[in-house]
Amino acid sequence: MAVSTLVAGFLAVTVGPAADAAPADPTTLVNPFVGTENSGNTFPGASAPFGMVQVSPDTGGQGGYDYDQSAIYGFSQTHLSGVGCGVMGELPVMPTTGAVNSVDPAKYASAYSHDDEQATPGYYRVGLSTYGVNAELTATPRTGWQRYTFPSTAAANVLFNTGQANQSVFDSEVHVVDNHTVEGRVHDGGFCAGHDQHTVYFTASFDHPFASYGAWRGTTPTPGAKDAAGSGGNGAWVTFDATTQRTVTLKVGISYTGMVGARANLAQETGGSYDFDATRAALHNAWIKELNTVEIGGGSPDRQTAFYTSLYHSQLHPNLAGDVDGGYAGFDAKVHRAADYTPYQNFSLWDTYRPQNQLLELLHPDVARDVALSLVAAGRDGGWLPRWALANSETNIMTGDPVTPFLVEAWTKGLLKGHEQEAYTLLRANATSLPPAGSQYNGRTGEPFYTDRGYIPSGLKRGTDCADKGGDNDCDHPASATQEYALADAALALMADGLGHKADARMFAARGQWYRNLWDSSTGQFRPRTVDGTWLTPYDPVAADHQFHEGGAYQYQWLAPQDPAGLVQLMGGRRTAEQRLDAFFAYPHLLTDPGRAVHDDWISSPYDYYSKPTYNPNNEPDLLAPYMYLWAGAPSKTATVVRAAMTLFTTGPNGMTGNDDLGTMSAWYVFSSLGLYPTTSGGNFLALSSPQFPTMTVHTGQRQLTITAPGVTDVNRYVQSVALNGRGVSASWLGWDDITRGGTLRVAVGSTPSAWATRPQDEPPSINHAAPDSRRHVDASIRGLGVDVLGQAPGTLPVAITASNGWVANPGALLLKSNHLPVQQTVALTPPPGTEPGSYQVTVTVTAAGANTVTRTATVQVTAP
Repeated sequence: MAVSTLVAGFLAVTVGPAADAAPADPTTLVNPFVGTENSGNTFPGASAPFGMVQVSPDTGGQGGYDYDQSAIYGFSQTHLSGVGCGVMGELPVMPTTGAVNSVDPAKYASAYSHDDEQATPGYYRVGLSTYGVNAELTATPRTGWQRYTFPSTAAANVLFNTGQANQSVFDSEVHVVDNHTVEGRVHDGGFCAGHDQHTVYFTASFDHPFASYGAWRGTTPTPGAKDAAGSGGNGAWVTFDATTQRTVTLKVGISYTGMVGARANLAQETGGSYDFDATRAALHNAWIKELNTVEIGGGSPDRQTAFYTSLYHSQLHPNLAGDVDGGYAGFDAKVHRAADYTPYQNFSLWDTYRPQNQLLELLHPDVARDVALSLVAAGRDGGWLPRWALANSETNIMTGDPVTPFLVEAWTKGLLKGHEQEAYTLLRANATSLPPAGSQYNGRTGEPFYTDRGYIPSGLKRGTDCADKGGDNDCDHPASATQEYALADAALALMADGLGHKADARMFAARGQWYRNLWDSSTGQFRPRTVDGTWLTPYDPVAADHQFHEGGAYQYQWLAPQDPAGLVQLMGGRRTAEQRLDAFFAYPHLLTDPGRAVHDDWISSPYDYYSKPTYNPNNEPDLLAPYMYLWAGAPSKTATVVRAAMTLFTTGPNGMTGNDDLGTMSAWYVFSSLGLYPTTSGGNFLALSSPQFPTMTVHTGQRQLTITAPGVTDVNRYVQSVALNGRGVSASWLGWDDITRGGTLRVAVGSTPSAWATRPQDEPPSINHAAPDSRRHVDASIRGLGVDVLGQAPGTLPVAITASNGWVANPGALLLKSNHLPVQQTVALTPPPGTEPGSYQVTVTVTAAGANTVTRTATVQVTAP
C-alpha cells in the first residue's frame, strides 16, 4: 500500500514493497501508446533498437498513427517517432476479406477498437473488426513481420499499396514475382516542405502460396495483373484460400540500396524461417537487454512506466542505413560500402544534438560512434554536412548549425578516432562558407551576413539575399539562427584547438560570443537587428514575428549554453538572473500547485511555442532552461522545475510533452530522472540535480554507475550533499569521465533547500571565455526626420553625422558608450531654412572613428507647421 500526502504542491508518495524494484523484464513497464495522442506523434508498432524497420499500424496523423482515429488502413514498414510532419510510412500492407473492389485506403480501411489492441516493445496486435482479422507485428533489424489470422474464407487478401506513404510518393512499382513473393520500390519525399527524396526497396515473402493475385494503377484494380509502375498510385494484392489455412505469415525485407540489398537482408536475418513467435521472442529479449542499461529501484509504478517508456523511445533512433554487407545509399545517390563502422541514418540534429546524442554516448558508445561516422560519411559523399537528414537526403528543415555541436560532442568522447581531420575540414567549411550552387544543402544560409556583422539581420529575402533550397532558412529566423551559430562556433573552437588549429580556435572562440550582438540592454532581451543595423521596431518579444524558430525571445533568452556564466552577467548578475528564471517558470505557482502551473502558466497547446513569456517544455530550445539556476546560485530550484516538468510525462496516450523528436524529449526525461544533464555539447561534464528514484544503476560500456538518493520523493527533492565514491562533491557538476568510470554517486536529499553548490565557484563550467565582439561597427537608418544610429565597439565609439543639400544632423556627433553591446541613438534631421513642404531626397553619412562609414539615402517628407 502507498501512503500519499500533499506537501508544498507536490504529491509525496511513500512506496510499498510492490514498487520497490523494477521487474526483471522492464518491457512490462513500457507503454508504446504513450505519445500517440495530442501531437506526440509516436508509433506503437514493432521495431528493433535502432532498426531499419518500424512496422506499425497507420491511421493518419504525422507519426502515421493517431490514437484518436477509428480506422487502420495498413501496416507500413517505416516510421519515425515524434516528428512534426508526415514522414516515411512506406508500403502499407493491409489484410482484407472478400472481393477487391476498391483500392482506395479510405474505403478498404478497417475499424478497430483500443480494447482489442495491445503493444509491447517489439510486438503489436490488433483486431480488424471490419474483416474479422487478427493482425500481429514483430521485426528484426532489417525486416518487418506480419501474421494474420483470417476468418474462414476463400478470399483472404493482402494488399500492398506502393502508392501510399506518410510523405508524397513520386513514383513506385510493384511486381508479383511468384506465388510466394511480391517485390517493388517506393520513391517518396518532401518532408516538412523540404526537397528531400529517397527510395525504399522491398521484397515480401509469404509462408505458403497464395491462390490468386492482381495489381492496380491509379484507382482501377486488375485481377490477374502482376505488375504496376509509375506515378499516380500503384499496388498489388494477393489472395489466399483461408478455409483450411487461416493463418498467413509475411516477412518483408527492405533496403535503400536496391532490390539485391533487400533480398540479402531478408535472407541473412531470417533464412528460411517463418517462425513469427521465435522472431518475436528474440526481439523481446533484445529489448530487455536494451532497457536494462538503466535499472531503477523505488518510485511508483506510473513513474517507472514513464521512465522505461522514455528510455524505450530514446533508443528507437537513429536507424540502420546499411545492408547486411555494409552497403548503404550515400547522399550522392550512389551505393557505398562502410569498412569500419555500421551506417546509420535519420538525423534530427536540431533536436538530438541536445540530450539524445549524449544519452547514446552514455549507454551505447558503440552506436554513438557509428552514428558520428555516418554523419562524416554523409558529408564526404554529398559534399556537405546535413542539418536534418532523412534517409540519404537532406531535408534542410530547422535552423542554425546543429551538426557542429553534434560532431564536436562525439569528438570529445573519442568517437571520431581516425576521422578527426576529415570531420574538422567538413565542419570548418560548413561554418565559414556556403555550399556550391547546385548542392542539395542549405548549410548556414546566413553565414555571409553573420561573418560580416556578427549577426544575421532581420528582413533578408529568400532567393535574393539568402539561398533557397526548400525547407527552412536561417534568414527566416535570424535571431535564433545567430544564437545557434554562436554556440556551434564555440563548440568548434574546442575541436580546432584540440587538433592544433590555433588560429581557427581563436576565431571560432571569438564568434562564440556573438550571441551578445543581439542583446538589447534597454529591453533586457535578445532582439533582432535590421539590415540597417538598428533594432527591429516595432517588436514584441513574446511573439517575435517568427524571428526565432519555434519560440520567442523569452524562450530563447537562455540559449547560450556555451557561456551561461556570461549570460547571467549580461542579465545583471546572479540575483537578477534568478528573478528572471522565477518569472519564466512561474516559480511561486510551482510551489503551490505545480500541476496547474505547468498547464496554465507554461503550455497552451503542443504547437503553441511563443504565445507566453514562460517556459515551453514542449520544445528543444527550452530544454536547458531549468538547469540555468545552477549558474544563478539557486540549484535547489532546478529540482522544483524539473519535477514539475516531469508531471507532463504520463502513462496514457497523451503522456508526451509535444513531439518526441526521435527520442529527444524522452532523453531529457531519462537524464533528468538520473539527476544528470548535459547542458552543452563539447563540455564533457554533466550538471547535477536530484534523481527521481531512490536507486538507479547505469550500465555504460563495461562499467556501471549506481546512483542512490535514499528517501527521495517529489517533496524530498532538494540536494543536501553529493558524494562520488565516498568523495564529497561541492560543485553542481561532474566530469564525463567521473561518470563513465563508474562507482557510486550518493545524493542526500531533504524537504528544504540547502546551501549545496550555491557559491560561484560551484557552478558548472562555461566552455567559451572569449572577449565579446571587438569590432568597431556602425549602422544607420533614416526614419522620418530622424536618423537612427546604432554602434557597437569595445569601450566608446565616436561617431560623426552629416547630411546632404544643406540639411543638418543635430547633434552632428555622438559618443556611443557601447561596451561591446549594440547601442542605438536617434539624431534629428533639420531642413535648410525656407524649405517648403514636400518630399526631399536626403543622404546621411555616418562615420565611426577607427571603423566604417555608412551612407544612407531616403525620401524625407516635410509637412507644414
